[in-house]
Amino acid sequence: MRFVIRAEGHPNIRATHKSTLEITKESNLTPKGDCIVGINAEFGISEIPQEIKGSLLLQKTVTITLELPEYGLREEIEALGDKRLTFTHPTDIVVRKSNFVCGRTLAVRANKAAINLDREFISLLKDKAELLFIIEIE
Repeated sequence: MRFVIRAEGHPNIRATHKSTLEITKESNLTPKGDCIVGINAEFGISEIPQEIKGSLLLQKTVTITLELPEYGLREEIEALGDKRLTFTHPTDIVVRKSNFVCGRTLAVRANKAAINLDREFISLLKDKAELLFIIEIE
């Protein structure tokens, strides 16, 4: 299963959060949003396909690929689903290193957070590069 969400960068992207990474449908970003790596996302977590949600509820491993297609750059994140996921938030999608779950959470126990992303990658996001947020579950 594969689901692709288009988003874009923003000059206020800092990507310095140590335990989370987020994309949002919101069109504005303040410097306080230090986990956000993409805005104007096509979908919030409540809108991802039921097939993906079902697999995540079964605690399957998920690969999240962040791709800058214009530059040929990619970042891969491995994480796990969780039976407590609710997928209720209308605008946000969050990947967490911790086991914390809320309506915005896509996956937990991730091997990377925003701070772990390559700084060249983040610099391009600051220049409003197009971002693909790719969810893949085998």
